[in-house]
Amino acid sequence: MPERHWHRSSFCAGGGNNCVEVAAAEGTDIAIRESESPERVVTTNRAALRALVLGVKAAGIDRS
Repeated sequence: MPERHWHRSSFCAGGGNNCVEVAAAEGTDIAIRESESPERVVTTNRAALRALVLGVKAAGIDRS
């Protein structure tokens, strides 16, 4: 498996182990992990991730 290039959330605030990271996975899938436990990776597709983000925003639980 090729090495993934992880990107941290803009809410990461200078690093540490309290960050959400995403990377391209196989095909059109996206890999997600928490920097505190980088060995635990969840994979999903773009449509499911988009639905999750839209649902969180609609529920008013986002921080922006």
